[in-house]
Amino acid sequence: MKDAAAEERVRTVLREARGKGKALRFCVVGAGNGGLAMAGHLGLMGFPVRLYNRSDQRLDGVRWHGGVEVSGAVDGFGPVEKATSDIGEAMEGADVVMVVTPSTAHRGLAAAMAPHLIDGQVVILNPGRTGGALEVRKVLLDARITTKPVVAEAQTFVYASRALSRYEARIFKMKNGVALATLPAYRAPDVLAVIEGAFPQFKAGGSVLATSLENIGAVFHPALTILNAGWIEETRGDFDYYLQGITPSVARVLEGVDAERIAVARALGVPSVSAREWLYLSYDSAGDDLYAAIRATSAYAGIKAPSNIAHRYVWEDVPMSLVPMASIGAMLGVPTPTINLVVDLASLMHGVDYRAAGRNVENLGLAGLSVQDIHKLANDPD
Repeated sequence: MKDAAAEERVRTVLREARGKGKALRFCVVGAGNGGLAMAGHLGLMGFPVRLYNRSDQRLDGVRWHGGVEVSGAVDGFGPVEKATSDIGEAMEGADVVMVVTPSTAHRGLAAAMAPHLIDGQVVILNPGRTGGALEVRKVLLDARITTKPVVAEAQTFVYASRALSRYEARIFKMKNGVALATLPAYRAPDVLAVIEGAFPQFKAGGSVLATSLENIGAVFHPALTILNAGWIEETRGDFDYYLQGITPSVARVLEGVDAERIAVARALGVPSVSAREWLYLSYDSAGDDLYAAIRATSAYAGIKAPSNIAHRYVWEDVPMSLVPMASIGAMLGVPTPTINLVVDLASLMHGVDYRAAGRNVENLGLAGLSVQDIHKLANDPD
């Protein structure tokens, strides 16, 4: 049963946040490629922003210069109020906490943030990969916090960006639209209204089940990197990752991963487009099959492969994207042999048990639930 008083507190906080305009306060968690870009852009737009990073030394450049220099699609200097390795200090007074770290850090960050969260504080995972918001919810439940933050996840990252130094970031482009879902799902209109002044690119994405299973990176990254491991190690990634790395045979493996992703989504009653359809929707890339659609994607020209296989396309996307898909599939009786093969190869190549390290139905809080119960959890978990 809902706590009516807590619900009213959350509604009040979100309503007040909507009216703050440029006084809306952000905390950006993570000072890597994405975090520097987001913190700098927010500061440049005039929002008060604090930047957190676990490694304090990485913040020295931002502290020295007082902010982040951004260039490219966005150009200028974005002031940062405070750069700190103290998560409580960074979150204090923040209306919105933007988590911009690899999803492998979400579990630990949720535990670290738990004591500092307040009613109605918005926490957005950028992106959540597969099950990010569910994992954070489970951590907060286990921590027995009594406050009611609003946890959300983006389907992908809003920027294409790179850190040029410890205080400089280049933003190559911003996506036109990024799906965002909240937990519970009915909070999405409120959260979108809060952040629209800073990020009009965010659009309603249904439930966190949809944003989690529309994880196209899970299709394109791990298997492609593993199948090109020899070429990557020999040339240090000096080839076009998509246009040269994806041959007809490689594309058929990616189609196998994609078909299993869609089958898991279908078993959950979640609509999802194929990777080939996604290419058409995102880049107007037409083709009779995935290989043809990729060859028609001019935006992929010149994108180089990773310089080694110890890359987030494997160490992040396998445990945080493929492992949870396979785990949900196993619970629902959906075979995922191609996904399992990629997980096994990644584990062998890296010497890591990615199934043990990754997300699964247990640590997502889904174990033993029916499809109906899973939808209830995503839409109205209280």
